[in-house]
Parts: sequence; C-alpha cells; structure tokens
Amino acid sequence: MSKNITIIGGGPVGCLLSVYLAKRGHTVSIFERRPDMRSNSMSAGRSINLALSDRGLRGLEAAGIVDDILSVAIPMHGRMMHSIDGSEHYQPYGKEGQAINSVSRGGINKALLECADGFSNVNITFNVRCSHVDLETATAHFTHPDGTTSIIESDCIIATDGAYSAVREVMQKTDRFNYQQFYIEHGYKELHIPAGEHGAFTMEKHALHIWPRKQYMMIALPNMDGSFTCTLFFPFEGDPSFASLQSDDEIMSFFTEQFPDALSMMPTLLEDYKKNPVSSLVTVRAFPWAYKDKVLLMGDSAHAIVPFFGQGMNAGFEDCRVFDEMLAAHSSDDWTSLFHAYELARKPNGDAIAELALNNFIEMRDLVADPEFLRRKKAERMLSDMFPDAFHTAYSMVTFNHMPYSEALRRGKLNESIIDSMLEIPGILESDPESHKTALETLIREYGERIKLA
Repeated sequence: MSKNITIIGGGPVGCLLSVYLAKRGHTVSIFERRPDMRSNSMSAGRSINLALSDRGLRGLEAAGIVDDILSVAIPMHGRMMHSIDGSEHYQPYGKEGQAINSVSRGGINKALLECADGFSNVNITFNVRCSHVDLETATAHFTHPDGTTSIIESDCIIATDGAYSAVREVMQKTDRFNYQQFYIEHGYKELHIPAGEHGAFTMEKHALHIWPRKQYMMIALPNMDGSFTCTLFFPFEGDPSFASLQSDDEIMSFFTEQFPDALSMMPTLLEDYKKNPVSSLVTVRAFPWAYKDKVLLMGDSAHAIVPFFGQGMNAGFEDCRVFDEMLAAHSSDDWTSLFHAYELARKPNGDAIAELALNNFIEMRDLVADPEFLRRKKAERMLSDMFPDAFHTAYSMVTFNHMPYSEALRRGKLNESIIDSMLEIPGILESDPESHKTALETLIREYGERIKLA
C-alpha cells in the first residue's frame, strides 16, 4: 500500500531515500531546516569534501541516478603523503582502476535535490525547523522563520536529520532507549588551495593529499574548478592546538614550520583560518532506531561517525539501498516488523564502521610515514596481489567491496594476525615472493579456515 511518508532532513541521505520511496509509489514530504542550496551558497567553512566510494555508488545505481552524481565527482586513485621536507610519497588505494571520488558536500546535495524534485510525488519544504515529534501518531511540528508553526501528519516519519537529530532527541526520552555520543579531542577547520593559472590543479588532481604530523594532520581533496578543499584536523587544547594559535604570527609560523609546501599554495590562509569556524567530531551510537511503525532513524541520526574512512555518506546511502531491498522483499503492510528487521540488520554495521573510522584516524595521522607500518602495508599488498580471491586488504573490504562493515572489521583483525605470521618468514619482503609461495599458501589456507570458523 502507498504510504504518506515524512522525511525530516533534506541532506544527501534524505534526498536519496525519497527517490527510492517515490519510485515505489509512496508520497514523500521532505522538510529541511536550511535554505534551498540550489539558490543559496553553503555556510563558509562547512563544506568539507566527501569521498564517494563503491558502497555509495551502489546505492545511487540502484536508484538510477549514479551518472548525475559522477558528473560532479573527481576520481582519486590513491593518497599522496606530504612530508615536512617537501617530499611526496604516493600510496595507491587499491588495484589499477579502483578509486574513490571527491565530491563537494554542496555539489552532491544539489544534484540529489534535483533528482528528488523531479518526482511528482516528492515535495520539499525548506527553512523549517523540526521542533517536536509525536512518536505515537507520526506527527511532526515545524517552526518557520517568522515564528509560525506547521503540524504535519503522516503514516510514518523517517529521520535523516544528522548527528544532532531532533527526532532522535525525542526518542531518547522513551523507555530503554540506549544512547552514547563520543567526541574526539580534535576539531576541524576548513582551508583552501585555489586553482592555478587558467584553472590548473597545483597538485596531483587524482589523489587525496595528506600531511600527517603525528598528533594532527591536514588533508586536501580536489574540486571540479581546479581548487582543493583542505581540512586541518587539530586538537582543541594543548600546544599546538586551536587554542594556542591566536595571533597572525603564531598561525603563519606554525604553517611555515609544519606545512611549508602547502602554505606556498594558500594565499588566503590567514583570512580563511581566522574566518572559518572550528567544528567538533562526534561518534553517535543509539538503539533502537525504530519506534513501532511510526518513526525510523537513518544515516547520521542513527550512527554518526568521524570522517576518517570517508564512509559517513556511503554508509547512509547503503542504509537507503538496504532499506529499499528489505521493503521490496516485505510481503505485508506491517511496517513495525520491517523497521525492526532493518534496525537489526544495520545496527552491527553502524557500530563497525564507527570503530573502523576511529582506527583509520590513527593510521592517517600517525602511521602512514612510519617504517614498520609501511612494511606491514607492503606485506598486505603482496598477499593481495598473490591471492586476490582469498585475501583482501582492510581498506579494500570497506571501500571497494559490499560485504557488511561488521564482516570487514572482523576480517581486518584476522588480517593482522596473518601478516604477523608472514613477517616471521626470513627475507619475505626482500626476495621474490614466488620463492616463498608454498609457505604463503599454507598461511592463506589457515587464514581461510579461520574466516570460516570465526
């Protein structure tokens, strides 16, 4: 039966979900607190680029809109590491042809808004803030800029309103609702590298650039206009930190010492640093995600994560695809059981990608230039090249695969043990791998058995 569905939150996940639901004949009303970004620019300093990878692309493909999004994306085939001395080291993400895609938050949201707006059974209202939700009746109250209120009744509400979800806040007051939020000690600030002459890229276009500095780091992702959106991940307190860099001299001295090659390409650094806000990074874990057949949390409202695996949006798009598949397979109009089956299926994966993202922050910030880490990565790639059907790197399982995040986390931990055993073989990284093939095949067989047994 066709339902009248309210989606609270008109970001990328809410828009994609509306496309899925509209294609199945449901009437969808999206309510978004921000203005229509198709005619308004995003707030300065809050447009961190997003990394669209295979999971997100699969979600877009299933909705039939992947080409619209890829038209505003730049493929990145690896990460370029920038040392303090100015040297660069390139690390491919996967096998030849594999890439993640740099998309601007505003660009992908605009494209998805256009897609959603193209359906006659989708209606979008901007500039309204959700002030209350009645969970029993799926009734939402919205406040307009002039102070007036609208009350919207529907068959169900799906909340895609982000890490600070107004809908989840109401659900938190219900019995036996579990909720946890965790902030890391780092915040982030957006910075900018403009395009060169005639729109030329001043660094490698098809790479995610990283300046790892142990306790902090800066990254840069390419934009369609030849510029790069940079993000400084920096402690809130301590020395150095956002708190310690106050004067113009302190800011410039720090960047001159730590990011000299980037500084030479950042003519507006001082202005950007002082103007753009510092934002926090939160992980959210909650359960249940559903209230009867009336309300469902999806995307960041259910499982917000830090951005260090580039999977926040991809996980949200995967939410939409999985929900649509479960909806297609659901034989009755009992959405209470549908919502419950969905939350049970997705909750372990939300927890897993949260853990993976926090772990990847340590890798990006501290380890990518560490000799022992690079040695382990070499061993990992050797196994992947020699046994492509039996062994997958942790990164590839998350980024270039569709196995559940929880399975990628489990196998990633098993990977560490096989690499430990591999590195005990004398000269394994210095000689021809084929000369150790018999020993490696034994390890791979044991690895396969452990995957089956775990």
